[in-house]
Amino acid sequence: MNRFSLDGTRAFVTGANTGIGQAIAIDLAAHGCHVIAVGRSSMDDTLAKVARAGGKADALKADLGTVAAARAAFAEAEKAFGQIDTLVNNAGIIRRADSLEFSEEDWDAVMDINLKVVFFLSQAFAKSRVGAGQGGSIINIASLLSFQGGIRVPSYTASKSGVGGLTRILSNEWSAKGITVNAVAPGYVVSNNTTDLRNDPERNKAILDRIPLGRWADPEDIAGAVTYLASPASRYVTGITLPVDGGWLGR
Repeated sequence: MNRFSLDGTRAFVTGANTGIGQAIAIDLAAHGCHVIAVGRSSMDDTLAKVARAGGKADALKADLGTVAAARAAFAEAEKAFGQIDTLVNNAGIIRRADSLEFSEEDWDAVMDINLKVVFFLSQAFAKSRVGAGQGGSIINIASLLSFQGGIRVPSYTASKSGVGGLTRILSNEWSAKGITVNAVAPGYVVSNNTTDLRNDPERNKAILDRIPLGRWADPEDIAGAVTYLASPASRYVTGITLPVDGGWLGR
C-alpha cells in the first residue's frame, strides 16, 4: 500500500492559478488526486501543467472575496464533481503600509479573504463531510507571520495569526468527526509577491543569511508538505501549523 497515494480523492484548492497554489494543485494531481482548481483568474496554465504531470484537474471560476461566493463555489464543485475529500485554503492577499497609516479598507479586504472566508469555507466542507458520515482533511496556508510580527503588514499578520488559531480550534472540534485540520506556514518563497525583495541586494542577502538552507523556497517545496497532510500517511497528524521555511524559525 502506498500511504502517500491520493488515488480516488478530490481536492478543492483555492488560488490555484499561480505560485504556491498552482504547485499544490500539480503535486496533489500527480499523486492521484482529482483537483478542482478555484479562483477568479484563468486556470489554463495550471490545467496544462497538471496534464503534463499525468494528473487530472478541472477549473472553477469564483471570486473568493466574499463568504457567499465561496460557499456557492464549493456547492457548485460538489454538484459537478462529487464529494470533496480535501480542502486547501490557499487563496490570500497582502496589503502593505505603515500601521500609523493603514486603512480600514485594506484591513477588511485582507481579513475577509485570508481569515473570514477560510473559516466559512471550512465550515461548508465540514458540514458536507459530517453529513455524509465521512472524514476528510483541511489544509490551511498560514505564514511565518503566524509566529512573528513582520513590518508594515498589520492585517496580513493578524489574519495569518488567526489562521494558526483557527487551525487549532477546528482540529479540536472536528478531529473526532474524522476531519483533520492542519496548516502549512511557508517561509520566503520565489513568487510574484517577493520579486521586490529578491531584487533588492541588501534585503535578499539579509534574508538568505538568516535561512540555514541558504536559499529561497520554490513553490514545490511547499506543495510537498500539503500533499503529505492530505495523504493517509498523516492520518494521526492534526492541529499543527507546519513551518516549511528552510530553518528560518529555528535560527
